Amino acid sequence: MKLRQSIIASCFALGLSGPAAAHPHIFVDAELEVVFDEEGTPRGVWISWAYDQFFSMMLISDLGLDTDFTGELAEEERAELDGFDMNWIEDYHGDTHATQDGEALALSGPVEWASDYRDGQLMSRHLRLLEDQPDPAREWVVSVYDPTYYTSYGIVGTPQVTGRSDCTLRVFEPDWTAAGAQLEAALDEVLGAGGDIEADFPAVGALFAEEVRISCATP
Repeated sequence: MKLRQSIIASCFALGLSGPAAAHPHIFVDAELEVVFDEEGTPRGVWISWAYDQFFSMMLISDLGLDTDFTGELAEEERAELDGFDMNWIEDYHGDTHATQDGEALALSGPVEWASDYRDGQLMSRHLRLLEDQPDPAREWVVSVYDPTYYTSYGIVGTPQVTGRSDCTLRVFEPDWTAAGAQLEAALDEVLGAGGDIEADFPAVGALFAEEVRISCATP
């Protein structure tokens, strides 16, 4: 997470300052596990989120948990944490996007989840099902990003596969320098039109998206 924050800070150093530095507000490390059924058909994706420690501290405080600041929860507190980030508003896409050839593959909302808090860090894990099936003969993609760039996601670890052994998952990072330059241009446009950067922050999250490209052997 520190490396990604450093890279993003370098992008802002291209010329962004002031209110622009308020984005992103939250940093999340994401892990992905693609799940296949017994027939080898993609079933869904397990998505794990680990929130930065500052946001974790603020939310735990708001929830009235870990009042003795140990960085851990007592057993009786864990039930209150369950599903803390699963109460999604209508039309929220979950910041996880599945696509093939640039076309969206619909994902369900969370159907299973778990929550945790360890060493002062909030963590969660949830399963989303593929409502649209990718063509198994072609590569498809799972990316993680918040379009508003309020939250910055970075893929950590090695993406996992359950149910098949003939699939290759590769992680690709964006062109950070190009993304920073496009963000700077978008913010200049907002300022030039007399807008408020915080209120009118451009939807640039996709520029900073990390993605997993999935290819499987075909019969």
